[in-house]
Parts: sequence; structure tokens; C-alpha cells
Amino acid sequence: MQALTRIFGRSPFGILQTHMAKVAKCVEQIPIIFEALANKDYDLVQQIADKISKLEHQADCTKDEIRNNLPTGLFLPIARGSLLEMLSLQDCIADRAEDTAILLTFRQLEILPEFAEEFHECLQKNLDTFFQANKIIQELTELLESSFGGLEAQKVRDMVESVAFKEHEADLLQRKLLKKMFTACDHMAMPSFFLWMKIIQELAALSDESEKLANRVRMTLEVK
Repeated sequence: MQALTRIFGRSPFGILQTHMAKVAKCVEQIPIIFEALANKDYDLVQQIADKISKLEHQADCTKDEIRNNLPTGLFLPIARGSLLEMLSLQDCIADRAEDTAILLTFRQLEILPEFAEEFHECLQKNLDTFFQANKIIQELTELLESSFGGLEAQKVRDMVESVAFKEHEADLLQRKLLKKMFTACDHMAMPSFFLWMKIIQELAALSDESEKLANRVRMTLEVK
């Protein structure tokens, strides 16, 4: 509780930024685990998956501490429900990162040459979408200081638009990847193929949830 009090002393958005920092640590491990997979280092894949699970648990603990100790009578520059909704969306992103990592431990998968290029493009675009949303959360303190107006508000609106565009690009790359996957499925065992489908779905959810988070920030701007 004292930690939360110190955070509120700096900015009421500090709680979101503190939690998001832990979420980002989960997502930052995703390219690392896929690099291990590309090298067929399955022991390292397991180790990184375990690390992501620990990081996700730390993010969960922070989320629960915030929810349990957020004073009901505290004045906030945005609705309490909006703050908690943003927190929940951030939590979903950490969950998606963990789910992706766990799926990679179910079977010794391979990134086949037939779809490797499309996969890495899709992976990177989903990650880019998240990291752009992360930047928005880091801007919230400056947004508060500008009273949700002026150049800072427009800067955040532009960043929200950027997240939406990146998510759209991720969708297009996913379709391209799926076409390649279905072409390559003749060379894959069916369990591996279905597992890849689920992994791609979880990766896509990273950008989907990131766009929802960015849009929630924009909705907050519009009611100011």
C-alpha cells in the first residue's frame, strides 16, 4: 500500500505504468523464445517459457495489489472504471505472451523455410503494435500535466492511430502467413499444424489487445 501511495504521489497513472513495465518484460521475451525455437534449442525454449510465466505472475501480483488497494474515495482525473479497464487490458497482453510461450513447449516445433519469412514479419508487426501501445501508456503522465489538451493530447491521438494502423498491418501479414501455412501443411504433422494455428492466434491477440488498450485511452481523451 505504501508503494501505491508513492506512485500516486507522482501521478495517478503511475500504477498503469508500473504494471505495464512488468507486462513489457513478458512481451520482450517473445522474440527471444522464437529465436531459440529457430535454433531448435528446445531446452532453452522451456527455460524462457518458465521465465515468462514467472514474469507474468509478477505482473499479476502487481495487478492484484492495485485492485485491492485502490482507494474508492481517491480523486482520479479519469473514471475509476476506465483505469481498471486499462489495467485489465494490460493484464490480457501479459496472459497472451505467457500462453504463446507455453504452447511452444507442447511439441518440438520447427519454423519451416516455406513460411519462415512470413512468420517473422507477422511476429515483428504484432510486437511493434504492442510497443507502440506501451509508449502511449508512458505518455499518460505528460497528458495529465497538459490537462488532456493541447499538443500532448494530439500527440497521443496520433499514437493511437499508429497502433490501429499497425494492428491492421498485422492482420494483413497474418492472412499472408496463414496462406503459406496451409500450403506447407502437407509437410507437417497435423498436431504441429494445429499447434502453429493456435500460436499464430495468440500472437495476433497481442496486437488486438494493444489496439483495444490504445482505443481505451482515446475514449478517455474524448470525454475530457
